[in-house]
Formats: sequence, C-alpha cells, structure tokens
Amino acid sequence: MRFGGKGRKSGRMEKKQREYLFDNYKVLLIVLVVIGHFIEPCYDQNPFLYELKWGIVAFHMPAFIFVSGYFSKKVPSVRKLISGLVIPYFVYEVIYYLLYTLILDKETELYFTRPKFTLWYLMALCVWRLAAPAVKKLPYHMPILLAAGLAVGLVGIGNFLSVPRIVFFFPFFMAGMEFDSACLARFRNWKGYLGALTIMGSMAVLLFTDNYHHRLSVKVFYGRYSYEELGLAWAEGILVRVICYVISFILIYLFMLVLPSEKKPYSYLGERTMAVYIFHGLIYSCLKYSSPILGSVRSNGESILLILFCLALVWGVSRKPFVRLTDKIAHLV
Repeated sequence: MRFGGKGRKSGRMEKKQREYLFDNYKVLLIVLVVIGHFIEPCYDQNPFLYELKWGIVAFHMPAFIFVSGYFSKKVPSVRKLISGLVIPYFVYEVIYYLLYTLILDKETELYFTRPKFTLWYLMALCVWRLAAPAVKKLPYHMPILLAAGLAVGLVGIGNFLSVPRIVFFFPFFMAGMEFDSACLARFRNWKGYLGALTIMGSMAVLLFTDNYHHRLSVKVFYGRYSYEELGLAWAEGILVRVICYVISFILIYLFMLVLPSEKKPYSYLGERTMAVYIFHGLIYSCLKYSSPILGSVRSNGESILLILFCLALVWGVSRKPFVRLTDKIAHLV
C-alpha cells in the first residue's frame, strides 16, 4: 500500500506485486507434471527416461503442493471453495467419464468418491484449505502431519476420497502455508546459488549411480499406495517414506535458490497452470487409451521428441481459450 505525497492514503490500493519466483517455479512444475505423465507408459523402456521419471516424482507434486500452500495463507470462504474447487471437480469428473465411455470406450463408472486421474488434486486442495487453519493451531502439528503420512502407508485404503494422498502430501501444503519468502533473501546470493547447484548435482549423480532405488517402484513417491501394495515390509516402507520426505523437502527449498525471481518471457505461464493441468490430462488419456504411441517410445531420439512434444503441449493448452474455459468453470456460481 502506498501513500500520497502529503501523507494522505491513496484512493486505491495498488495491485500487489507478483512474486515472479513462484510464477517461474510453477512453470517448471507444470512442465514436469506433463512430462511425468506422458513418459509414464514408456519410462521403463529407456534408461534416461527411467531416471528422469524418478527425478520428477521425487519433486514435482510435493513442490506444487508447497506452492499451493504458500498461496493459501488467507483462509478462503466456503463459497469460494465451492466455486473454485468443488464445482470444477464435479464438472471435470463428468467430462472424464464421458470421454472414457463415449469416445475411448474405456470401462468405468461415475465415481465421485474416487477421483479420476489428475482430479485428486482438486479434492485434496479443497480438504487442505478447509483443514489447515484448524490443524495449524495444534501444538507440534508438523510432526503430527508427518507421522500421519507415515502411518497411512500401513493401511490399504485405495483411492477412496484420495485419503492416502491427502494425508501423505499434507505436510508439504502446511510447510508452504507457514513459509516466509523473506527468509530467502539471505540465501539467494552467489554462494547459495552455487551451494544449491552443488547439492542438486550430487543428488543427480547419486540417482544415476544408486542401485537400491531400482528395487523400488517410483510409486513410493505417489502417496497413494500402502507399503504392502509397494511390496515393502512395514519397517522398510516407513524408512523409504521418511527418505522420500527428506529428499522432497530438500529439493523444494534448493530450487527456490536457483530459479529466477524476476519476470521472464515465460513467467505468464505460472498464472495458467490450472488450464494446463486439466487439459493435458484429457489429451494424455486420449493418447494412452486410443493409441500405442506413448508405450512405443524406446530410443533416446524418440524420448527427446516426446519431451519436446510435452513442451509444445504446455504452450498450446496455456492459450487463452483454454484458460477462459477453466476460469468460467471455476466461476459458475
């Protein structure tokens, strides 16, 4: 808020300056979301895609949820939640159902309690925004949330109401809510930049040289599956999940030190991630269930072409017609 030259309050508040660091962060994350989904049918057929898939899942959704929490510091009204999340969830569930049954001839039913594909995030975001203000008042709420995230892996709930994912990812949302971006200033310098790159480079080398993770499934980062479903004994499952939490949190903060904080030509995409998130899922479903093309990617050349396609897709579905449509659905009431 600014004041007039003679100390009088300006007649209108200036629009709050955008935090381009988080816009740029969201651009990176939505690109990784798209790539992560489109390489799903083929990542185990190419060594580079295999390790890339591990790198993506270790970071992209925890970071996306962290950023969502950061922008959820203000307690939303119930009306806003219903308009912006609940109604869109039901609309997109119907759209997916019609796409699967009428166009792709895929057997499914209209399970509003079992979100289809990417729609679990809308349900989870609604729950987190409703629950976070109350949870935040609990003493030691972060240790409690982390313990719950570990404990939920002991039971096989399935995809009902996305409960396992909501519980598993809740610590990232809460950490984002409580994060103060002002503390970044002391670390965003050349020393912090080089230190972050060194740690990230070391983690990348470890990823490409470690053999233990080859015994595991990338689904250990999904939060959806119990330890038994992942083929892990409960003790090993808890240990693996603890390591997943540590890796994800480290990467979340490191990327905040290396990403640009100023406006870039691509920064506007950070305002359009919902359109990309929704429409890339519909396009992916069409390709996955109507064509073998995604599952046939094997060579490095084909892998690069697939990644380039993902980049083009992010640009394509971030155009204004798609953004306007998602905005309209989010403002039906």
